Amino acid sequence: MPHVLHLSGLEPLAISDDSLFVNVGERTNVTGSRAFAKLILAGDFGGAVEVARQQVQNGAQMIDVNMDEAMLDSKAAMVKFLQLIASEPDIARVPVMIDSSKWEVIEAGLKCVQGKPIVNSISLKEGEGEFLRQAKLVRRYGAAPIVMAFDERGQADTFERKIGICRRAYDLLVDRVGIAPEDIIFDPNVFAIATGIEEHNNYAVDYINATRWIRTHLPHAKVSGGISNVSFSFRGNEPVREAIHTVFLYHAIRAGLTMGIVNAGQLGVYDEIEPALRELVEDIVLNRCSGSDPTATERLVSFAETVKARGKVSTEDLSWREGSIEARLSHALVKGITTYIIEDTEEARRQFARPIQVIEGPLMNGMNVVGDLFGAGKMFLPQVVKSARVMKQAVGHLVPYIEEEKAKSGDAGKPKGTIVMATVKGDVHDIGKNIVGVVLQCNNFDVIDLGVMVPAQRILETARDKNADIIGLSGLITPSLEEMAHVAHEMQRLGMTQPLLIGGATTSRVHTAVKIAPNYAGVTVYVPDASRAVGVASNLLSQDLCGGYVADVAADYEKIRLQHAGKKGPKIVAIEVARANAFVTDWKSYVAPVPVSLGRRE
Repeated sequence: MPHVLHLSGLEPLAISDDSLFVNVGERTNVTGSRAFAKLILAGDFGGAVEVARQQVQNGAQMIDVNMDEAMLDSKAAMVKFLQLIASEPDIARVPVMIDSSKWEVIEAGLKCVQGKPIVNSISLKEGEGEFLRQAKLVRRYGAAPIVMAFDERGQADTFERKIGICRRAYDLLVDRVGIAPEDIIFDPNVFAIATGIEEHNNYAVDYINATRWIRTHLPHAKVSGGISNVSFSFRGNEPVREAIHTVFLYHAIRAGLTMGIVNAGQLGVYDEIEPALRELVEDIVLNRCSGSDPTATERLVSFAETVKARGKVSTEDLSWREGSIEARLSHALVKGITTYIIEDTEEARRQFARPIQVIEGPLMNGMNVVGDLFGAGKMFLPQVVKSARVMKQAVGHLVPYIEEEKAKSGDAGKPKGTIVMATVKGDVHDIGKNIVGVVLQCNNFDVIDLGVMVPAQRILETARDKNADIIGLSGLITPSLEEMAHVAHEMQRLGMTQPLLIGGATTSRVHTAVKIAPNYAGVTVYVPDASRAVGVASNLLSQDLCGGYVADVAADYEKIRLQHAGKKGPKIVAIEVARANAFVTDWKSYVAPVPVSLGRRE
């Protein structure tokens, strides 16, 4: 008997061990599509339905629906959207992947979706008990589960961890829940590559190898993944991102990838990628070491800039060396150029009265430019990492002079302040946090980095034991937002007074003001990027500036909360009024139009 995963919307979708790759449309996901998120947050569900329709028309064989937005009632939005697309036959014909990090949202979706859907996802994050409870409910609702490679220790980021978690979950689902092996789908975690951080270079290879292992050792299980994650470093450059997705999919599908969450309208053809670009992309996807400088990531970044400039070939231009010292330092930081950074930093030191002014002036101005460009999608993540390293080299040159000045003033060895930083429990992403840490350390702050997946208790105990001046929280995934609010609540319960800094890709000024700050009587500040961290920390620890800065932040957040509270949804009227407004028919006086001709036309 063949082992086939049977899914359905209005039409069936059968996926066997030998089936071709299945496209899962990603654009009906508020965390992956800004356009879709904007429509949902504005209450334009009609426009959101059109996004789903477009995905199906572009070839999606399934659509991934995710409503995990911090400022959204995710449960209500999921139910409403699924009910709307259920009445659109050209959309409802394909199966739905109900995607959420919150079980209550998934279950609400399961109660109103038709056919046999996929649940994305369940995991061992909360232990075997909760995993088995959710798995039994998935089976009872008649759905197929995606299992994330995520356990009590966090998300799996190595081949060994991925296959260990998947083996454990497979045995539990088959032996203790009774789920058919062909209904089990694993997601071994697609992480960003080419970030400029060496530890991330093998992420794609580990995913591909884990996929091959799962298909070989876990009979009839399927494999899925969020493909766009792999190219996050190059957001803003769609041609390069598309090439990365295409190359990654080419190798992952050959290894046994069953399905992937993709933008169905933007999938390239492997053989049609420009050969030079394909070679560079394969170097980073397969982590091929060239044995020469520059690295594969740097080569692709350089090529990406020419692609973004519509193929213009760039040559070394030293005209920037003719600018002012401030302009030269800014250019070096933005471009990640270390060639002249020491001599330019020394020239700046001689021009300024104090060495610290070089950091607080032209160097931080340059990092602010980097932050603005990255936020606008005009710089890539590996370039930002490179900029931080240039900054560190410049500061390294200034440190002896700063220490000498401190020795003369009697402040030797005293940092500006102690900051405890951590990626909160449930989140393994640390790229942004690491960059913030480098920038703060460069500016003479003592940074205690606790790493990733750090529970609230450890963060707060460390802050107390180390007598920290500031606590900084980071997170990339949506569940991190709830954990940050929990940390703020615990700080209030414990009577702490340290300022709390909030940062990360899913965080925002509005969410911080509305959902996190009210939990804590102390100061809570949203920090949009690494380049702003020093300014915020300096203001908070300055005797002269702190009072005014805190008052400005408090006033701004109060204004945001009032605006948020004043937002009104659709106007609801009483049922009696609605019935009174019903359409009135008058069939007695209605005269049907007469056809021009009757009968068949020959």
